[in-house]
Amino acid sequence: MASAQTFTAGRRIVLALTGASGIELGAVALRLLAADARVERIYLLVTEHALRVMQDELGWRPGARSELPARLLDGGPGREKIEAPSNQDIGHALASGSFPHDGMLVLPCSMGTLGAIAHGLSDNLVERAADVCLKERRRLILAPRETPLNLIHLRNLLAAAEAGAVIFPLMPAFYDRAKTPEAIMRQFAARVLAQLELPQKEAFVWGEQAARADN
Repeated sequence: MASAQTFTAGRRIVLALTGASGIELGAVALRLLAADARVERIYLLVTEHALRVMQDELGWRPGARSELPARLLDGGPGREKIEAPSNQDIGHALASGSFPHDGMLVLPCSMGTLGAIAHGLSDNLVERAADVCLKERRRLILAPRETPLNLIHLRNLLAAAEAGAVIFPLMPAFYDRAKTPEAIMRQFAARVLAQLELPQKEAFVWGEQAARADN
């Protein structure tokens, strides 16, 4: 199974947003990463299909790719940490296993991207960076969003898991009694970042919160 690589300098994290519903969850994860003092660099990869979903779910008009980090941060800190290369830049450092980083998160992960990763297609930077994670045994988290799942989806999920990816579906927990969609998304993002060895202080931990409530 793949394991995260941790370096003595600040963490380097790859975050990919693809063309599945739930693009705001990717933005929430980006804000948490950008505000995290343990994170030194964020490589933000955004597919063309993700840009289309942003129009539908965030109401954004198309703009320059260079504007994406600031727009996704929504005024929050950490813009200086973010690099946002083109998804077509297959010569980027992330395409090489010799370039070190601490793991990759695909949130949301479309079924098309999942299938490409599961079968090693590597036709763009998202797919190649994910392939590098698998071959170098680095942590790769895939957060798919689709329902219902057909047999092809299920087989691709199994293939990706067998190759070493962590499958983290967009299935929020409800036992934390979050009151708003924003709170639900922040708890989900906090849980998925823990998979990259970046636990968040605000994350609900069953048992700890229950014990506090009983006292």
